[in-house]
Amino acid sequence: MSGAARLRAAIAAAVILAIGMGFGRFAFTAIYPHMVEEGVLSLREGSLAASANYAGYLLGAILAMRARARSAHRLCLWSAAGTALCLGVLALPMPVWLIVAVRGGAGVFSALAMVAASLWLLEQRRHGRGAPLLYAGVGVGIAVSAELLVLASQLGWHSAGMWLLLAGVAALAGLAAAPAIAVSGEASLDEMEKPAVSALASVAPWPLVLIYGLAGLGYIVTATYLPVLVGAALPGLNSAHVWAVFGLGAAPSCFLWHRLHERLGTRQALRLNLLLQALGVALPVLAPSAAGYLLSAILVGGTFVGTVTIAMPAAQRAAVKAGTSMMAIMTVVYGVGQIIGPMLAGSLYAQSHSFNSSLLAAAGALLLAIIVSLRL
Repeated sequence: MSGAARLRAAIAAAVILAIGMGFGRFAFTAIYPHMVEEGVLSLREGSLAASANYAGYLLGAILAMRARARSAHRLCLWSAAGTALCLGVLALPMPVWLIVAVRGGAGVFSALAMVAASLWLLEQRRHGRGAPLLYAGVGVGIAVSAELLVLASQLGWHSAGMWLLLAGVAALAGLAAAPAIAVSGEASLDEMEKPAVSALASVAPWPLVLIYGLAGLGYIVTATYLPVLVGAALPGLNSAHVWAVFGLGAAPSCFLWHRLHERLGTRQALRLNLLLQALGVALPVLAPSAAGYLLSAILVGGTFVGTVTIAMPAAQRAAVKAGTSMMAIMTVVYGVGQIIGPMLAGSLYAQSHSFNSSLLAAAGALLLAIIVSLRL
């Protein structure tokens, strides 16, 4: 591929992640407080919808274990279309159980987007250097969807209108990316790049899997409840702006962590990443102020996709040693961690009526991941 073709491929793959992850998964975090305020969902029902989304993500990751690089372009298109459909359906009046079910379906498409976009760019297109731009799509999707929700809120729209707006933008973005994804998918293997030889040492696959699962548990409490925390503690501050900061921290951080990964190696880069992430998760407890919440959003946003940027290419290299689909397995264990996190948070909140213990437990999971990294 030429330089321009490589850039187009990375941007198209990033758009798939922006739709599937930024819009399909994480927009709910910013719209959740509006739905609670309108009486569409209670706090408990919203947590149930979030858990269903994480369960759907796990299911999608399990299904994606059968995916192969040759068909990844089709999975990318299906994930984008399915996500836009789920977002649009949520604009309709429906009972709570159906909202929960649709959020579960959106989770399936999110996992397919993560695995398919990674397979398509890193294996089918053999464009490993596009990884930071690919995973920056998650942060861009979070930031763009959050600011769209701020705009809709300022216009006085209810949550139904917000969901419809997100669905429309997701559909347009998917249509824009589709030609590059579809045309590239038709290319023969002979036309593709030879796989680049990485200078990074391969790591032990199963400790990497465990670290990734703990990372999924570690960030998810902040990623699920940060706007709710901000809304309760600082009612004068639009919590969606804080969520946009979370996304804006994630997007450029992929390039930083990619560079640190190349310079420090997988082990050292992961340890630094997880340490900063643990600090960010614990900050609302250590410094419950506007500055503390904003710094938490920057630190967690600036590290959680960085974990993906380090770990997924490392998993691709480790797959040679493991002889299995490591990227799909990594997505599965990340999904397991994301299910355990909200369940733990809900249980601890019921006892203390505070998210402090949940945040500290999540930070502890990230510190445990650092200890496991000694086995890499």
